[in-house]
Amino acid sequence: MIADDRVLVVYLPTPADYARIAHEGWYRIPQRFAPKGLYAEYFAFYFGRAFGHQKWAIHFYAERLGHELATRQMLLPDEASHPRANDLYYKVQLGPLQPLRQPIISLRWRRVSFIHTTGDRFREAVELNDLLLRGGEFVSREQTTLRETAVSFSALSSKPTESL
Repeated sequence: MIADDRVLVVYLPTPADYARIAHEGWYRIPQRFAPKGLYAEYFAFYFGRAFGHQKWAIHFYAERLGHELATRQMLLPDEASHPRANDLYYKVQLGPLQPLRQPIISLRWRRVSFIHTTGDRFREAVELNDLLLRGGEFVSREQTTLRETAVSFSALSSKPTESL
């Protein structure tokens, strides 16, 4: 992970979700709630209440390898009667889970859905708020978020325009 890599911290509600990542190499995000930063190079996992003494902390991260759109029923065929079985989800393919030497903890309970941060902040973070630090030696989060937009915008603006 390099300093300006984009890292997306995502909520992991249950140990079953963790097992799916560890053994099958994917994570799901409902399309209707998906963040704009789905193209982050890395995903990090914030453990929810169901994780007992490991709750409210980030213990692992993984490289994002790609993603595809699928219905929940396709992703979780054992839950075919789920009320959201026909909803679309992003299936994010991930590399192997990488443990953090020291978990990034939350000093108090927080509702976390997604946190956008950078590789340098992620590597240095001790507490969840550290992922949001501004300035100093850190790479600009806004700049890394806009990096992909800027590339596609510059490609569009370099195309010749037709006159009327």
